Amino acid sequence: MYRSHVLICGGTGCTSSGSMKIADKLQAEIDKNGLTSEVQVVKTGCFGLCALGPIMIVYPEGSFYSMVKEEDIEEIVAEHLLKGRIVTRLLYKETVTEDGIKSLNDTAFYKKQQRVALRNCGVINPENIDEYIGTDGYQALGKVLTEMTPDEVIQTILDSGLRGRGGGGFPTGMKWKLAKNLVQDADQKYVCCNADEGDPGAFMDRSVLEGDPHVVLEAMAIAGYAIGATQGYIYVRAEYPIAVKRLEIAINQAREYGLLGKNIFGTDFSFDIGLRLGAGAFVCGEETALMTSIEGNRGEPRPRPPFPAEKGLFGKPTILNNVETYANIPQIILKGVDWFTSMGTEKSKGTKVFALGGKINNTGLVEVPMGTTLRTVIEEIGGGIPNGKKFKAAQTGGPSGGCIPAEHIDIEIDYDNLVAIGSMMGSGGLIVMDEDNCMVDIAKFFLEFTVDESCGKCTPCRIGTRRLLEMLDKITKGQGTLEDIDKMEQLCYYIKANSLCGLGQTAPNPVLSTLKFFRDEYIAHVVDKKCPAGVCKDLLSYEIIADKCKGCTACARKCPVGAISGEVKNPHVIDKNKCIKCGACIDTCKFNAIEKK
Repeated sequence: MYRSHVLICGGTGCTSSGSMKIADKLQAEIDKNGLTSEVQVVKTGCFGLCALGPIMIVYPEGSFYSMVKEEDIEEIVAEHLLKGRIVTRLLYKETVTEDGIKSLNDTAFYKKQQRVALRNCGVINPENIDEYIGTDGYQALGKVLTEMTPDEVIQTILDSGLRGRGGGGFPTGMKWKLAKNLVQDADQKYVCCNADEGDPGAFMDRSVLEGDPHVVLEAMAIAGYAIGATQGYIYVRAEYPIAVKRLEIAINQAREYGLLGKNIFGTDFSFDIGLRLGAGAFVCGEETALMTSIEGNRGEPRPRPPFPAEKGLFGKPTILNNVETYANIPQIILKGVDWFTSMGTEKSKGTKVFALGGKINNTGLVEVPMGTTLRTVIEEIGGGIPNGKKFKAAQTGGPSGGCIPAEHIDIEIDYDNLVAIGSMMGSGGLIVMDEDNCMVDIAKFFLEFTVDESCGKCTPCRIGTRRLLEMLDKITKGQGTLEDIDKMEQLCYYIKANSLCGLGQTAPNPVLSTLKFFRDEYIAHVVDKKCPAGVCKDLLSYEIIADKCKGCTACARKCPVGAISGEVKNPHVIDKNKCIKCGACIDTCKFNAIEKK
């Protein structure tokens, strides 16, 4: 038995900040001080507070060290682990109070959260199956195989109200029921997991795979039992090397323990799982394109019907759910329908994981009950907007979603409420924007992404989105007309109605939502030839205010194109024909003598 456990985040965010080097240094210091048999170092998944990495928590005290550096390790070991004196100056400031150190769960970031899908992330070593089993892992699989019929499993998922966490929110139990009943005599059925998370700023599924890979394996086996499948595939993007490595380890461990393979738990049920790596195509997040890619073909969507539940992978009945959806399944089986339905809203049960990013103080991963307001997520959990700026909008659903303006900050987040105002839940990316963001530029950014990621199979998406982007580009350059705005809106609806798959059908959403709530910005770009937020370079000009300029020459020396001239101690001027609008002069000036118009 160890007297102390030191948990170090081994997720991608903290790893990129050097957390594994810190773990090695920590272990070396522990060994050097003769604490090897007393203190255990545990490499976990993501804790959620990604902006504070590298993160280290020491138990039983629960001391939360943030932004740890290698040079801090010697002091932490010598003072805290050896002498029992917590190094307060290195703790996350929100946990330090006048009365002492408070639990991380009592901080603003955590106290409104409710972790279901993320329950083991930052808690267990994801590369050790025994730690997963120690947190009730694989008990749900044992329960369904020994105590429940496939129909009872499906009915439980139906009664829970669980909806797909990957985008559209289709009822999970209904999908399973169709796959079980539509083709009764199928010689083979498949269970697939969509881990091809491609939205800009989204990292929810990656964090689950890195922090709790066995929960996905267990849930897929449960799904296999429910629909009568013996083979599963996890389609994960190759850009997630840590997730891929931990999935490989988890699959091998589960096979060794007899939890995957033949006659699981001594029953006649057999189920195995294979990994398939995606090359980063966003369109492969669409279920039929994903299955086409698993089959070894170019990832392009197929017309529906027939739907995958009838004719999916290799032409066989198939269900596909995303990582977060599966992460809920074992807990629903173990804790029951009433427990799960006690969270969320009438039509959106349970919790939702969001990757909170953009103009927000607490960047990271959060899980809140459905129905939590956007204000709660941004102002309380997220810690508000940096530098005293005003909240302007939040983009949910990535390129497939829309922008929620400040006037709707009190909206309760669930599937139906977001759709009602022109956005969507999507997989869970939540990008926060402040007054310095141009909403026309934001729409253009997401449209550039979908144009690049279109597979090109159907004309409305391949050509339509490109024409849409051309119109947006004209507007951001001050070359657009009011007629262009009307044409652009018409084209959005055409693309939505005629595209083959979800990528094209939702690609216009960022444009439509910004037109709905921020049309005045579009009009300003077209009529006034101004970008109100000062973002679109072609509509900007830089001027030096003579009364404020001290003639220090700092701006002239910094300008990369020599556009600023003037004598020492005399006001300078900017040659607008030479100016490339890089902003270097504003960043350099100490007297606020340069303004952007």
